[in-house]
Amino acid sequence: MKAINLRVLGAEAIGTAILIVGGPGSAVLAGDKIGMLGVSLAFGFSLLIAAYLVGAVSGCHINPAVTLAMWLTKKVSGSQAITSVVGQAVGGFAGGFIVLFAAGGSSGYYRGGFAANGWAQLSSRGSNVAATIFVEIVFTALLVLVVLGTTNKKFPAAMAPVAAGLTLTLIHLVTIPVDNTSVNPIRSLVTAAFADRNLDYLQQVWVFLLFPLVGAVLGVVLWLIIDEERLEATLLDNPQTRYSRDQVGKVAHKVTDALED
Repeated sequence: MKAINLRVLGAEAIGTAILIVGGPGSAVLAGDKIGMLGVSLAFGFSLLIAAYLVGAVSGCHINPAVTLAMWLTKKVSGSQAITSVVGQAVGGFAGGFIVLFAAGGSSGYYRGGFAANGWAQLSSRGSNVAATIFVEIVFTALLVLVVLGTTNKKFPAAMAPVAAGLTLTLIHLVTIPVDNTSVNPIRSLVTAAFADRNLDYLQQVWVFLLFPLVGAVLGVVLWLIIDEERLEATLLDNPQTRYSRDQVGKVAHKVTDALED
């Protein structure tokens, strides 16, 4: 494996710290003042700012699910993917400590939910683990699909952070009531680690570590359906996936021919 690229590691650490301070930080420190709309915008603005700041250095994944998608599509090497995730973990926990210190180390903030993700705490709203798994897969796929879409040469590069930021805002507006919105394993791990142990967020965090990654794979598949990129150019290429693609193509041609007759 190649040597760790410290510039990529540092960029991902800084970008992820910005996301944690701006996103969960806004919920912890000002959630009662700005409400769900404000928190959603804070997440979106944080991603937008981080992308403009470090995007040229590391691509500003600041999310293991996005890094997985970039690796699967061969847009980053395995060594850069590992470096990015390490940077995300470092920056995520640094951001968590910044939020804690900004709150003055208050036991009220520290022993609360710390903007962590979960479903049991939202059961009075009808939320459950099945709904949580569903939204984490679907909305992570949406985020990944948009991020990959902005890598198309036809997409204006300067607008990519805006597209990603608005997408993350929309995702939060829809899914905060379900599970407080993750679509990012590092975001969930950090906030669960800082939350009150009695609230069981760490016991639920496995869902938010696993299913955003599943959503990332789904996002890659959807991207391959609509983009000019070929399956053979990705790490998903194997005889089984090529066979499935070819069968779907045959069905699509038959449907097209039937509609034209």
